Amino acid sequence: MKKINIRRIIYHIRHDYLTLSNAIIFVAAIIAIGWVWGSLEVMQKNYKLQKELDDKSRQLIVAQLDVANAQLEQRYFKTDEYKELSVRQHLGLVTPGESVLILPPNSEAAKNIDKKVAASSGQINSNSSVDSNFTQWMNFLFGGNSKSISDR
Repeated sequence: MKKINIRRIIYHIRHDYLTLSNAIIFVAAIIAIGWVWGSLEVMQKNYKLQKELDDKSRQLIVAQLDVANAQLEQRYFKTDEYKELSVRQHLGLVTPGESVLILPPNSEAAKNIDKKVAASSGQINSNSSVDSNFTQWMNFLFGGNSKSISDR
């Protein structure tokens, strides 16, 4: 009985599935899959090449800008203005009619005043940081701090 069922199954497979039309469809599917696979490989290669081309063009633009910048610097270094500024900086020379102003070092009173100003500005900043971020934004957007400025 089992032998007859196996023969029947083999007969159905040969006559229903292993036909010429099914073989042609199978070959066509293999060709289509190969064509799609090849197309995807070509698209991937083109993408990589385009990415490399974009990188190289960006590098070219940067190099051209560097060259243009170097040319501008070279022209600037040849100008009389640069020569004059360089002589003033390195040799300490001045033009006729200029005088040098030498200031004495800060006294203790001036240093104390600077410390007081720094401390008072620190207190103002510390008071504003007590407010929440939302409150600070509302004050900024709707002018909530305008009253405190006008009171001063």
